[in-house]
Amino acid sequence: MACWGESMDRYVLLIKAPKDFDAEPLKEELIELISSKYPNLKVEMYKCIALTVDLVILYNNGVVLIKRGNEPYKDCWALPGGFVEYGERVEEAAIREGKEETGLNIELIKLIGVYSDPNRDPRGHTVTAAFLAKGEGKLKGGDDAKEAKVFKFEELKHIRLAFDHEKIIEDALKIMKELQERGEL
Repeated sequence: MACWGESMDRYVLLIKAPKDFDAEPLKEELIELISSKYPNLKVEMYKCIALTVDLVILYNNGVVLIKRGNEPYKDCWALPGGFVEYGERVEEAAIREGKEETGLNIELIKLIGVYSDPNRDPRGHTVTAAFLAKGEGKLKGGDDAKEAKVFKFEELKHIRLAFDHEKIIEDALKIMKELQERGEL
């Protein structure tokens, strides 16, 4: 027999604060304010982790990178990707983000890995699920990508990438080699 508590929805009030900001007084004030006005709500405040996806998209004998249009790493090359939306599976988010940022139709091949270093993103602790994928269609930068471009594998060694995308590509190349040896790619 299964046991569980009352079903609920969770809402997050996102407060962006400097790295060493003491949020304790704010936490106490918000809890008191909300609890007094809405006594049937349970109020908690804690630091949260963001969930993202990144894609190593194989296209025209290379890998698709996007030039970021926003901070952090504005104007730097990066893997296509972005935040997972509420109610969305990471696979759905990867396909959506890939299409939004590159214009390509995306076919996921394999999960490369989960990257969770708390310092991988200067905006805060962000965990990403990275996928190896194939792209089809006409390549064009979109959404918050200023540009989308195909880079040959040899070129990738000489490009400084945003976040930990060099590591993700390195891991993707290992997986590609394994898949090629088994005749699956």
